[in-house]
Amino acid sequence: MLPQITITRFSAARSLTFLLLFLTSAFASQAQQQPVTWPAGKSGFTAKLMNIEAATNETFRYSTTLHNGSASAKIYEFKTDIPFGWTIAYKVDGSQVTSINMDAGKTQDITIEISATATASPKKYKVPIKAISGSDTLSLNLEAVVKGSYSLALSTPTGRLSDEVTSGSQKELQLTVKNTGSLPLNDLQVTAQLPTGWESTFEPASIKQLEAGKTIDVKATVKVPDKTIAGDYAANFTATNSNTNSQIAFRLAVKTSLLSGWIGILVILLAIGIVYYLIRKYGRR
Repeated sequence: MLPQITITRFSAARSLTFLLLFLTSAFASQAQQQPVTWPAGKSGFTAKLMNIEAATNETFRYSTTLHNGSASAKIYEFKTDIPFGWTIAYKVDGSQVTSINMDAGKTQDITIEISATATASPKKYKVPIKAISGSDTLSLNLEAVVKGSYSLALSTPTGRLSDEVTSGSQKELQLTVKNTGSLPLNDLQVTAQLPTGWESTFEPASIKQLEAGKTIDVKATVKVPDKTIAGDYAANFTATNSNTNSQIAFRLAVKTSLLSGWIGILVILLAIGIVYYLIRKYGRR
């Protein structure tokens, strides 16, 4: 009977744990659904998240709420002081604004989007936001934490972006992928956009991680179909992941094979020989 008692106690403890998790989730959900209550006659400017961390090429996006608690309609104008080169946008229902007309007692959700410069140093930046209407100023102190930058460069070891290939053959091209940012790049893929019928493979096919400042060589093999007309063709190569990308345009000059050239010459000589034979045999008429 002792094993049965142990199992019963374990089952009861597990049920109690599930019950506590359920109640915690329910209370949290109810708290999130409750709207913000504003004191009577008092205006306010709040944000769901005051501090956001992102890379320099990502947008710092804040969800804020502005409330006009006065007894009359007001026009609030948005002002801020951001680092040089940074940009900021205020959006209401998807439309960008610089000010907003609010009726008495009205509450409005406002999205604030801030973009840092590519050279911004990794650190915390304070972004004071003000909604000004006459003598009434509502302040909101946001923080943008720059964690670094995502950037990469796709090229070739020599910098040359052209080569020759014979129709019906394949060509191996050496590419280099360099992490020019300050953050690691994960799950990189190198792809190609080629003329119709052409094929490409890459070695390695994917790059799991590339640390900042590091470079990796990628061998691209391009296969040109038979009977491809001689001429210049464009091959676009792209290195990309979820954070950034880089592209190069490569020019491939397609030439016909030597055998095809000799066959063409032989056909021409054969045609000339046949004409000469017919002229000698039948004469001119």
